[in-house]
Amino acid sequence: MITTTTTSVIVGDARRPVTPHWPVPEERRTVTVLFADIVGSTALVNRLDPEDVRALQRVYFDTVARVLHRWQGVVEKYVGDAVMALFGARHSDGFDAYRAVRAGLEIQAALDRRPMVGDIRLRVRVGVATGEVVVDLGDAVSGGHGVASGAVITTAARLQEYAPPGAVALCAATARATAGLITQRQLPPVPVAGHVPPTPVWHAVGPVRPGVDRHDGPLIGRRRELATIRDQLTLAIRERKPCWISLVGPTGSGRSRLLHELARGLTTVDRASVHWSVTACQPYPDQVLEPVAELLRGVAGVRRGDGPAAVHDRLVAALTALFPPDRVATAVPALQRMLTNPDGSAAAMAGAAICRDVLLRLATQVPLVVAVDDVDRAAPAVSGFLRALFSAATARGLPLAVITLHQPQWADTRPGSARRVTIRPLATVQSGRLLRHLLTRAGQPVPLVDRLLPLVGGRPGHAAAYVASIVAGADPTALPLPEAVRRAVGAELDHLDGERRAVLMAAGVLGGVISGAAVDRALSWTPGRSVSALRRLVAAGLLIPQHAGGYGFASPALRQVAAERLPRALRAVFTRRAATVPHHDTAGSDTGRPNRAANDRTGAARTGAINGTTTRSAEIVRLDTVGARAGRLDAVFAALPRAGQGGATGPTAPPRRNPTPTMAARPAASSPATNQLASLRPLRVVASADDVPSTPPAAASVSPRSDSPRSPAALRPVPVRSAVNRVPAGVGVPPGTVRAIPRPPLIGRPDGLAASA
Repeated sequence: MITTTTTSVIVGDARRPVTPHWPVPEERRTVTVLFADIVGSTALVNRLDPEDVRALQRVYFDTVARVLHRWQGVVEKYVGDAVMALFGARHSDGFDAYRAVRAGLEIQAALDRRPMVGDIRLRVRVGVATGEVVVDLGDAVSGGHGVASGAVITTAARLQEYAPPGAVALCAATARATAGLITQRQLPPVPVAGHVPPTPVWHAVGPVRPGVDRHDGPLIGRRRELATIRDQLTLAIRERKPCWISLVGPTGSGRSRLLHELARGLTTVDRASVHWSVTACQPYPDQVLEPVAELLRGVAGVRRGDGPAAVHDRLVAALTALFPPDRVATAVPALQRMLTNPDGSAAAMAGAAICRDVLLRLATQVPLVVAVDDVDRAAPAVSGFLRALFSAATARGLPLAVITLHQPQWADTRPGSARRVTIRPLATVQSGRLLRHLLTRAGQPVPLVDRLLPLVGGRPGHAAAYVASIVAGADPTALPLPEAVRRAVGAELDHLDGERRAVLMAAGVLGGVISGAAVDRALSWTPGRSVSALRRLVAAGLLIPQHAGGYGFASPALRQVAAERLPRALRAVFTRRAATVPHHDTAGSDTGRPNRAANDRTGAARTGAINGTTTRSAEIVRLDTVGARAGRLDAVFAALPRAGQGGATGPTAPPRRNPTPTMAARPAASSPATNQLASLRPLRVVASADDVPSTPPAAASVSPRSDSPRSPAALRPVPVRSAVNRVPAGVGVPPGTVRAIPRPPLIGRPDGLAASA
């Protein structure tokens, strides 16, 4: 082994100062680890002079480190002649595994059979593994020995032992994360120390261009967005006033599907055929002007794999109808050079300028729409190309439109006149329809919709990922977060600054509706410090304002990823700190149960003098608790006396419907039916405990009753009344809004009071 000296740093050293921009010093993160080792290093060192070993070390490590840095890898340590690097240790873009594999392939290309020092040639093996680690964020820089801890580091080191010299071996998680982006060859499982059963291994062959996404299912929702964009495009083409439309939405929101429907639906305007030039920016393209080259291929009909002669003929045929012959003769060679190597060089930029003229000339003949998907992945040269194209079309008054698709966090460089169309989550009903379609097409039970609906958060991509995980064998009763969703949501979280990330992580642990006071207490901040961060998170579409000033997560997956980023000890600290702060709503939160019990006791103890008598005030019932109590109310109604037995219902009374879940009341555990009925109190439905008024509202008042109880025979029917319109609860109501619920048939009480909710 070629030896070298490294400096160790203890992970989690309490003496290390924590950066003020990041109040959480450590995170649990899914990272990709690359481990590269020289083949036959021991024999090589034995036959070399120490000075030659030192020179070889420097060239080798510099070559590897240069490649790793280009693909945004962090060199965690040098172990002898081996190099270990992390991808996604401090910041993730969702393509950490892809970057690691590309770096491994490039390291092999840089070292394979090339002389390093004199005539010495090196061969290396590379292993790439993906998994969860605990990362010390303060040391997540190159040379930060001891940055991460986890089994995946050992797995990467073991995998490289099964890679032939010059090859890159992948674990199963890395292979899944790079499927469709990297050509892979699966090998038989191999025995790896500490792993039972044998571990499957893949070898990376090389990068591939991803295929076009299929959109063969029905479009659900988005009708309003489609109509709005179609009208804007039609107006721009008809009035020859170019427009720029920016479709903004997170990964999985359905941006690409919306573009597909637009291109398929808008084919003519005033009997003139509309030409669509569509391209997509791939993650980390080798050539910065590749999207521009793809636009040119679409106009000229050039196919990938065409030889130079075929490319020349197709370019000549396309340009002859747009340029004079002398211009065609000079433009075709420049365009050919750009198609061959769109690398951002001076020659490629000259070809891009000619491509812009080609599109402008085409717009003089037919209406033209230029669409670029995932423009946030593109190099600045692509944004500059689109701005120049739009400015020239505006100055000439051409029927041209530009559509760009990107994520909300992208600092886009669109012109000021561009229209921004935000893609919102699907409504609950629409998400249910989409899930039913996906499950039916996959041959899965449709009742799984009820299990999946709370998990997808209105994102079509998340719905498809969950259904795909079930098809792949995931347990429907305990569905883990799909890997693709975890990568995308983790990237959304990492685009935020440290303060907002800390707020989201603390909020994810607290559960229920989040209050600023609880976040401040969890993070040990001064009161009110989190207000600005919470508002910015709402503006970014990550949080949603809830009733009574609280906040909720826009995506269930975001809440899960944010909470799971925290180490176990820190989760416990956050929970303990926030336990003393009253929550707006503690539904589904273990930490909120004491607060909920206290609120119930306070509501039960509250009394009011009504017409000279003391009565119990309306019990406060939150919407999240009523479902479990509906079954107990059924038992109370079933125990009531029926007609002919002094019951409250006469022989002509209509059959009672199932009680509405939001009208449940807790009966006495060991009282007769009539006593249970007498113990029922008026209920007031609220969204959270903060809605409880300090004094009983007038609506909670009940009629005076005599101190002497009446016999069951005194029960009399009460006419059915409804104080509100009968509108299904929750339909068309924004999140956090409480809508009045229709009342059930009123039932006469022993004291003549109406037992209703």
